[in-house]
Amino acid sequence: MTPLARTIEALLFLSAEPVTEMELLAACECSEEDLAEALAELTEAFAPGQRGLELRELSGGWTLATAADTEPAARRLLSKPRTPPLSPAQAETLAIVAYLQPVSRPEITRIRGVSADSAAGTLLERGLIEESGRSPFGAVLYRTTSLFLKLFGMTSLDDLPDVAEWDPTPEEESDLRERLLRAGEARAGTAPATTELEADAAEGDAADPAAEGLTPEADAEAEAAEAEAGAAAGEEPEIADEPPTDDVPPSA
Repeated sequence: MTPLARTIEALLFLSAEPVTEMELLAACECSEEDLAEALAELTEAFAPGQRGLELRELSGGWTLATAADTEPAARRLLSKPRTPPLSPAQAETLAIVAYLQPVSRPEITRIRGVSADSAAGTLLERGLIEESGRSPFGAVLYRTTSLFLKLFGMTSLDDLPDVAEWDPTPEEESDLRERLLRAGEARAGTAPATTELEADAAEGDAADPAAEGLTPEADAEAEAAEAEAGAAAGEEPEIADEPPTDDVPPSA
């Protein structure tokens, strides 16, 4: 192994986060051609099935990760309390942010049919989403972070699955149809809260009046109300960021 490849291996071992090629160039003080050759050498040396570590390109950078078949042994060695998995409400909210970012909380509420406050707050605490300016109506906008890309094994947002390829099961279709029907009934004011809404309410995402209209106009009103509430609390309005591009969004 060349000295440059060994140096890069050491840097990747030391870094807890993926290291970009620009960072490697600056640290190693080498040319782009030499860096490409060293990375190719490491890719071959850490090819899947060869060693306990694998070289992977994640979240716009390079990192060393343990091979998948070593996970059972690693779990036994390093067993400790793990971060609880995302709840259905949190997963729904994260999916909406991932596909529609930047998106405001009132928009998420309108899509889900229940308040997104609790779920969005948890995702912010875990570092999976972050604030990204404000909408024209003053509401805070959210986008995913580089940690989201890393945890889901993606290089960029272009790696998100195409929603057109989703092939729902009959049970999923039935559940979706039921939720849409109940949303329509709630909009007309003829239906009580559903068990789905009750489950979200128990988690902290209670039914939200902004979701009842299910219209962009209701979004605007909800965002304006949120902006007024922020102003009353002493928050300074921010200028909305540019919509995200194919580049990896910066971490919080």
